[in-house]
Amino acid sequence: MAYYYNADQESSSLVKLELACSDLKILLKNSAKMEQNLGKMDKKFDLIEEALSTASKRVAPLQSSAMAAKALETRINRAVTPALALLDSFKLSDSLQEKITELYDELSAEMTERKRLKKMIKYVDCVDQLNMAINTISEEGEPVIQRLQEVVEFLSRTKATDQNRTDRLRETVITLKALYETEVDAMRFEGSLDQALSNLQDEYERILQQIKHQNIEQKVDETEKIGSDLATELEVEVLRRISETLAANDCLDICIDIYVKVRYRRVAKALMRLNPDYLRTYTPEEIDEMEWESLETAIALWIQHFKLAVKDVFVSEKKLCSQVLGGVMEGLIWTECFVKIADKIMAVFFRFGEGVTRSSKEPQKLFKLLDMFDSLENLKPQFSEVFDGESGADICCRFRELEKLLIHASSKVFWEFGLQIEGNSDGFPPPRDGSVPKLIRYAINYLKYLATEDYSLSMEKVLQTEQIWKSGVLSNRGNDDNLFRDAISNVMEALQRNIESKRRRYRDNQILSYVFSMNTYWYIYMRSRNTEIGKLLGDQYMKRKYKAVAEESAYLYQKQAWGNLTKLLDTEDLLKEEKSKEETGKLMREKVEAFTTGFDEILQTQRGVYAIPDGDLREQMREATVKLVVSAYTEFLNSSSTTLRGRSFLSPEAIEGRLNKFFDAAVGKGVSNRRDYFNDPSGQRSSTSAEADIKGFQRSGSRTSDV
Repeated sequence: MAYYYNADQESSSLVKLELACSDLKILLKNSAKMEQNLGKMDKKFDLIEEALSTASKRVAPLQSSAMAAKALETRINRAVTPALALLDSFKLSDSLQEKITELYDELSAEMTERKRLKKMIKYVDCVDQLNMAINTISEEGEPVIQRLQEVVEFLSRTKATDQNRTDRLRETVITLKALYETEVDAMRFEGSLDQALSNLQDEYERILQQIKHQNIEQKVDETEKIGSDLATELEVEVLRRISETLAANDCLDICIDIYVKVRYRRVAKALMRLNPDYLRTYTPEEIDEMEWESLETAIALWIQHFKLAVKDVFVSEKKLCSQVLGGVMEGLIWTECFVKIADKIMAVFFRFGEGVTRSSKEPQKLFKLLDMFDSLENLKPQFSEVFDGESGADICCRFRELEKLLIHASSKVFWEFGLQIEGNSDGFPPPRDGSVPKLIRYAINYLKYLATEDYSLSMEKVLQTEQIWKSGVLSNRGNDDNLFRDAISNVMEALQRNIESKRRRYRDNQILSYVFSMNTYWYIYMRSRNTEIGKLLGDQYMKRKYKAVAEESAYLYQKQAWGNLTKLLDTEDLLKEEKSKEETGKLMREKVEAFTTGFDEILQTQRGVYAIPDGDLREQMREATVKLVVSAYTEFLNSSSTTLRGRSFLSPEAIEGRLNKFFDAAVGKGVSNRRDYFNDPSGQRSSTSAEADIKGFQRSGSRTSDV
């Protein structure tokens, strides 16, 4: 088994070796053939390489020409495309100019205002478009021409085309440049755009002119009226668009000039409808020459008109100015335009107010100065709001200066009034009949009027502000609450010194001095109690200073005038020593006769010499005198009836009747029964009667013996 196995294996190996040898022979033959083929391919590649090299040398010039052509095409396209756009802008501007002309013709023919305004918006739109087209031509023209010139130079340098074409292109560029330089300026400054801007200015002025302040005369009494819209939304829109268009076309100065001029005239014309002729008088000298009634009326109108101007007219004007010019220059100019409109008009109001404060410091002028001050105080928040910002600083400054002048003038008038009262102590004689001097009546009415709610708060603020200015902001202000009361008290004390000075001048008639003192102090007390002055100074103060003095004077008057008469009826001397009946009867008759004679002498010497104008006081003095004289006379007659029996004497009733007639005659001269504000204990203000009492002491009077 083993033998046959090895023989078969050896036979198989030989077969394989033979096959391998055969394969190697075949491979060697194939390699030889391949080598021959590779040699042939090398020869072919050499031929191809030689052919490619030759082709490359022939194609190179063509490739260079193609690249140059591509570069030229790119350069030409870069110049031609903007040039075509520029030509389109020229065409657009031409069409817009024609459209503007057509629109303006339609606008001029339109009679309905609302339709006219709507067409005006279209007109403004067209003007804006034309301006944009011209701006485009202006901005892009030079770069376009520059690029075309660069193309011409390139063609000329590279000789990419023939000389004839290059020359024609150069001439075209020169023509385009000349056209650009002449047409752009013509379109902007001489052509349709310039005319359109002129038309817009005319329309701008026309629309502003027709916007008016309506019913201004009726608004004078509407103290809380706040400014309303002057223009419709459409009018505002048109004006705003025109303003922005004019500003965009270098016409901002013209726009502002038109707006300020027209609106100033409109405001001035509106206020002139209120007939403010009083504003023509403004220097202190001219104001001093005015009649007092005329000056009162002028100041009252000034307050009304000033308030109306600030709270209505200028509020409305400011709103309109903001609406129309607020979009120009990012809202930086409209406030200045508004202030320009208001400045001249407000200056006229300020000028009159300053003239009043610098005029003569007459006492009755205090109330008008306080009215003016109070009106400014009430207007201050609104005024600061209307004229806010840097542009309104000068007007606000002048407003504050007028307030300062009013404070100084009011304070000075008040203090000078006290000095006038003080200075009159030796100036002029007291009334001959012992009645209340005109100065006292005027001063009490004056102080009562000043102490009313209408003026006390304003006067107190004036005094406080004046004190702060004098002493400094950081000074102690603890006595501010008593400042007004102390001021009134000082004037009252000056009055008292004035009264005592006059009283001492009745050197030759002691009775008359008592009557004068009684009348005057009683007048002050009765006219001041239950009023604001009485409340301010206190009831105890009034009783101690005035009522007590009046009662003491009344007592001294009775003692001096009638006391000696009643002493004639004294019977104590008859009781000291015993006398006969005849002697006693004789003495009794002598006393009665002396009493009757003395009574007649008093009536004759004192009748019409003095006056007691106050009815209540006169009645009290009548009753007291009757009680004193008639009671003593009646008692004497009753006690002496037996002794005096059969004799004829004046009856007590006759004595009383004569006394009644005597006091009836003491009513005085020129006393009116008119009931006025100052005699009204309720203290309710009546403008007509109160003003009449204050005006009763006229300017002429203020320079007479009473002040």
